[in-house]
Amino acid sequence: MNKLSIKLTLLTFWTILLLASCSKEDSPVPEFEEKNLAPFSVEFDNIVGDRTLSFNNSATPYINAKGEAFTISMLQYYISNIKLATADGKTYAVKQDDSYFLIKSADKATRFAKVNVPEGDYTRLTFTLGVDSLRSTMGIDKRTGVLDPASNGDHDNGGMYWGWNSGYIFFRFEGNSNVISDDVNGDPTGKKQFKYHIGGFGGYSAPTINNIKTITIDLTSAGIAKVRKDRQSNVHLFVDAMKVFNGSNSFKIADHPNVMFSDYSVNIANNLSQMFKHDHTEN
Repeated sequence: MNKLSIKLTLLTFWTILLLASCSKEDSPVPEFEEKNLAPFSVEFDNIVGDRTLSFNNSATPYINAKGEAFTISMLQYYISNIKLATADGKTYAVKQDDSYFLIKSADKATRFAKVNVPEGDYTRLTFTLGVDSLRSTMGIDKRTGVLDPASNGDHDNGGMYWGWNSGYIFFRFEGNSNVISDDVNGDPTGKKQFKYHIGGFGGYSAPTINNIKTITIDLTSAGIAKVRKDRQSNVHLFVDAMKVFNGSNSFKIADHPNVMFSDYSVNIANNLSQMFKHDHTEN
């Protein structure tokens, strides 16, 4: 094949590709019909500041706003109750039984929350960080899969359930920092570990801590979700773990190395709402 033929072949290929791309982009918006479902996903891409998340990287530790160096050994959190909205106000809430996901940073296969929603163009995404109070108080037969305390509740081995407190850990973040003291207010084991286990759904028979957070993402700036049956629409979010320390309620690891079911957990939970940023949408 001569050079001209090669050029013509390449030109034809790119022309076909461009037309196919334009065809998808310019396809009419389907009529909103709740039974007309198509695939949709949200990707939770975990980062730390301007760096990718990696574990136990003692050679190049992360540095928070207070100048404290730290490494990360675990990051896990629940995402639930996914909802979408169109520009003209139509909304769809994913069937609740299909809307619970446990994002494990050590397992990249869990980074996608895959659901089915009606075909349409969506400009707003809403989800819960944590497990809602209604599901938290249901019988064990209604809490299966990632919500099963038996399979995900071994607290000492990375589980996400407090047996002693009968409640889910919404957000579990652990690591090490040399700024942590070895006394009872730090880490008496001498391992200089920090642990942030954030949960609390507001209480069952009496009011308690409520750290459930509703996150709303405007999709108009970085790409709306064009959900169609012939493609996979995916909203790509960056989840910045540095916000645990550097959010609006910034704090020193040395001052609060271990926070679980306590009043201070509310401050950290408020920081968690700031972790999520829409990077782009793939249609």
